Amino acid sequence: MTQFSALLTQLVARLNIDTTLPAWQSFVDRLTQQHDHLRALLFALYGKRSDFQARFEDILATAAGAWLARHPHLQDLDAERERNPHWFQSNKMLGGIAYVDLFAGNLDGIRAKIPYFKELGLTYLHLMPLFNAPEGNSDGGYAVSSYRAVNPTLGSIDQLRDLAAELHAQDISLCLDFIFNHTSDEHDWAKRAFAGDPNYQAFYHFLSRPEADQYDRTLREIFPDQHPGAFTALKHWGIDHLPSVIDHLPLTIDGTANNSQSHGEASHSQMVNGQLSDWVWTTFNSFQLDLNYANPHVFNAMAEEMLYIANLGVDVLRMDAVAFIWKQLGTSCENLPEAHLLIQAFNAVARIAAPSLLFKSEAIVHPNDVMKYIRPDECQLSYNPLLMALLWNTLATREVNLLSQAIAQRSKIHADCAWVNYVRCHDDIGWTFSDDDAAQLGINGFDHRQFLNRFYTGRFEGTFARGVPFQENPKTGDCRISGMTASLAGLEKAIAEQNEFEVDLAIRRIVLVYGVAMSYGGIPLIYLNDEIGELNDYSYRADPHKASDSRWVHRPATHWQNHELRHAKGALQSRIFSQIKHLIDLRKGLPALSSSIEPIETQNAHVLGFAHYHATGPVLIFANFSERPQSVRAEVLHQQGLSWPAADLISDGRVALNEDLNLSPYQLAWLKPV
Repeated sequence: MTQFSALLTQLVARLNIDTTLPAWQSFVDRLTQQHDHLRALLFALYGKRSDFQARFEDILATAAGAWLARHPHLQDLDAERERNPHWFQSNKMLGGIAYVDLFAGNLDGIRAKIPYFKELGLTYLHLMPLFNAPEGNSDGGYAVSSYRAVNPTLGSIDQLRDLAAELHAQDISLCLDFIFNHTSDEHDWAKRAFAGDPNYQAFYHFLSRPEADQYDRTLREIFPDQHPGAFTALKHWGIDHLPSVIDHLPLTIDGTANNSQSHGEASHSQMVNGQLSDWVWTTFNSFQLDLNYANPHVFNAMAEEMLYIANLGVDVLRMDAVAFIWKQLGTSCENLPEAHLLIQAFNAVARIAAPSLLFKSEAIVHPNDVMKYIRPDECQLSYNPLLMALLWNTLATREVNLLSQAIAQRSKIHADCAWVNYVRCHDDIGWTFSDDDAAQLGINGFDHRQFLNRFYTGRFEGTFARGVPFQENPKTGDCRISGMTASLAGLEKAIAEQNEFEVDLAIRRIVLVYGVAMSYGGIPLIYLNDEIGELNDYSYRADPHKASDSRWVHRPATHWQNHELRHAKGALQSRIFSQIKHLIDLRKGLPALSSSIEPIETQNAHVLGFAHYHATGPVLIFANFSERPQSVRAEVLHQQGLSWPAADLISDGRVALNEDLNLSPYQLAWLKPV
């Protein structure tokens, strides 16, 4: 009997599996494909441990149990998508994102809004964190108290499962967040750790203050206003200290080799360097405890939670805070190689037990690091934070240089992967362009970010934007930006000033940035309520749980009476909705928009140009980011082989590319040969 056959025999006996089931044979087939890959990944992380084989067998048992418990209609969907592995790259894909409570009250409310999603054209719905979380400040639900219980104000697990099934019936895929870097301090694992259980202490990073100080030397603060540093004192929970189990990273805190078993096997009285733990690692907030993935029990436990969520009918997991999941002394503890190994291992588990499940990377980091998470065996999807930042940069400067550079140098990803292109999200807008990229264009990155911060917080003379600073550092001027798309694009200011001319320009800006996102390739994502031009909601300032977090300014409750105006002739909501819906409908008829993009040189600082070359014919995209008319000279287009007659699909007009291409203020043109 081979080692693999023996492993299968052990699994069958351990789980009492009926090996005549067709589902078992399909599991064996996928395990055969993934076994060596998964074992190699986990061995790279945990192979020096004496209990490695036992932990590896545990994860395979978890995968087998999850697959056999997976609903037949999900197994059928797995098979369908295995036959069509590029399903998510279709030009018919359109994403929407919303908070359940703010958009529709609860899960049943979301289900009742499916006709609206169909009207808009959504094929992908991302519901913001909806699992049980602490009352009050829970970081918008990103402090999870249970991965198996929905926040009771939103509904139940059964209602979530039913919603997923109904969305599938309507050809809409469901995306949820997989918050796997940390849990809330109210999670059962955390409660047991605080109670002194060494097995669950080992799920987190409990340290003495001297140990924390050593790490702190190379860490950055993520939310300095609300949570200085990366650690929280146990006194925050009324705990004096806890005995510390031996750290089982490859090296201990003093750099000596560590030959211990696991945190889970250490005795309650063991201590690092003889010191008691009085701090715990909390990268984001004091109520969010970072998980310790150097402990394989943590990986196995979180893989089990991941597969439970997948079996609810979830199609895509947004992998939250991917950059932070591995800690190593003397580093920034961000984007470490082990973080990639962990995500690849989670991915391999998914390929075995939930093969249609996709991962979406949330890495709001340097563009070089963003790209490292995007690969078929890691994250098949990735947010495109550089596009988001540069769309707003281009609106502010009216110059397309940085955005054109990004298309030429930073848009290409693996052919089996796709960008998720968004104008904004639930978080802030950070200026994530590379200083080196900026320097190539003669731009000082630090100074330019200062300008953008002033522009989007209304502090720059002549700005149209009405944003709010997030995590502002008055000493350095550094901050990020909060705000609804319409407010950032000038609609709030124009309405306040009752300036119809500026209202028109603001609407043009909104449509322009969403139009570029829809024509970039990949999956465009609408932050729902943007499609009707909702403005900043300043009511968050009156809520003590939200007042310190300006991101709530762009997380408004949906006013459905405003949505009803989307069909009212002349209403602002209708003017925006009708144009965005027009772009959506056009996109769904253009298979070329599913292909990669190539830059077009316009030799006009204000006009962005790029193309999709496809078997169905090319589509050219031109975007004027200026409030003044602009043109692209015919000879510039001719030099690039673009001299043919074309239809402007957006305006339904005709364009002769052997003549100058003229664009009105903020005009977007999608051109196809005729």
